[in-house]
Amino acid sequence: MASLTRFQAFIDGLAALVEDRADENRIFAEGGSLLADLVAHDDWLPAEFARSDATTYRQYLLHRDAAARFSIVSFVWGPGQETPIHDHTVWGMIGVLRGAELSERFTTAEGTLRSVGQPERLGQGDVDFVSPRRGDIHKVKNAYADRISISIHAYGGDIGRIERHAYDLLGEVKTFVSGYSNTSIPNLARS
Repeated sequence: MASLTRFQAFIDGLAALVEDRADENRIFAEGGSLLADLVAHDDWLPAEFARSDATTYRQYLLHRDAAARFSIVSFVWGPGQETPIHDHTVWGMIGVLRGAELSERFTTAEGTLRSVGQPERLGQGDVDFVSPRRGDIHKVKNAYADRISISIHAYGGDIGRIERHAYDLLGEVKTFVSGYSNTSIPNLARS
């Protein structure tokens, strides 16, 4: 089994920020550095949370704070898989552990959904941020058509249980709750 020391350090650091009631800017600055340290090493994620599916991407719960103040998940992208355009409604940090992702941001200015530019490529070790205040609507795609990519996400709530929104370019908005690909809550952390 992979060593979980790095993952535990990330949990401890993020928990300290949340317990200190850090604002979003501090969470992104300090938490983003912690996440960058975590995804700089690909020696800790257990294999059961790195399995892809032929038909859709997977979102595995790795840790949920006891008070649901934050959650950490692994996203496993099969070749070419992508999300719909969606939001999060809470702060989020995304760090690429393996492979690469393309993230295209959108805005709903004047009630119209539109892309704000070319998709940004996030490679191994890169970290990105989303939040309702900074820009929360995007679409993510595995940058590779021939291999999986894996990213580690931390969110300011239990992301698998939060009501969020999926958008289409015609203006339709649907509410959804993503859930998780794993059926049991893992015990990866000592807390």
